[in-house]
Amino acid sequence: MQALTSHSFKLFSPLLSSTSHRFPYSTRSSPRPSSGRASMERSGPDFPYLPPAHRALILNLLATVDDRLGSDLLPSAVPSDVIRLQNPQGSAHGSVDIRTGSQTSPVDFVLQSWLHCQTPGGGEINIATLFAFLNSSTDAPHFLLELIQGSPTSLVLLLDLLPRKDLVLHPDYLDEFYHQTDLDGPRRDLEKLPQASPYRSSSLFIRSVLSPTAIAITVDCGKEGDVKAMEDIVAREIGSAAEKIIRIWLEKSAEVRGRVVGEGEKEFLESRDGLIKRKAVEIDLAANLPRMFGPEVAQRVVAEIQKAFRV
Repeated sequence: MQALTSHSFKLFSPLLSSTSHRFPYSTRSSPRPSSGRASMERSGPDFPYLPPAHRALILNLLATVDDRLGSDLLPSAVPSDVIRLQNPQGSAHGSVDIRTGSQTSPVDFVLQSWLHCQTPGGGEINIATLFAFLNSSTDAPHFLLELIQGSPTSLVLLLDLLPRKDLVLHPDYLDEFYHQTDLDGPRRDLEKLPQASPYRSSSLFIRSVLSPTAIAITVDCGKEGDVKAMEDIVAREIGSAAEKIIRIWLEKSAEVRGRVVGEGEKEFLESRDGLIKRKAVEIDLAANLPRMFGPEVAQRVVAEIQKAFRV
């Protein structure tokens, strides 16, 4: 995926490029002790720099995934020096953890990560990502959540079920996964918030990967805005939308064992999914990680992601 800034190593990095210019204010967040079921049960990312409501949202989503897909996911094999990242200057911290699906699982992998970096202007950016990829035994959509906090009162949210078929050629797919599930409802509700406005990625490729019901919004309570108002929006409106969408995805992914995917279609899915993975690694990760963390750390992280992506 096209990377437009050295601050980003995310799968959809153009988001960070835009927000780093739009939100120059410092978050002034400090590390917090680990809490919550998901972080207690696992040694993976605990999102220490996120504000309480943001952090609770991510941990609740991870707990929901663990509850529903626990038997479908293998234990994490990511080494500790990838689960915890830091550059020599101490200006960038991060974590990447990946759980792959079992042999009989429709899940390819579940990636969770966070990034905290200081900007040249003295501010901070915090990003949390949850990305769940299915394999070619099903054509059900992938799940993506990206939460980018540019200040205590500003954020960008990207939340979607990424389609794996052409929705014009396959209207039944559009109907099953997006219309019957009312996936457009959460988008409409969030865009009605007075603090929200649509977000448009500068990358045409990213916009072509997203579904018609994708939630891509900026929430801004103002430079001198109310931090509590932002936390309330994250805890209520954004939390409700994220919970609804991930439960829809889990229900659909749990049902995929009954879906019949032909060999020709499997080849198409593998080719399409592989292209997205390769672009994420070659254009985004390999280009930006060295600038953030140095070549040695970057090489370790890219190697682990390539292993999970099978590219």
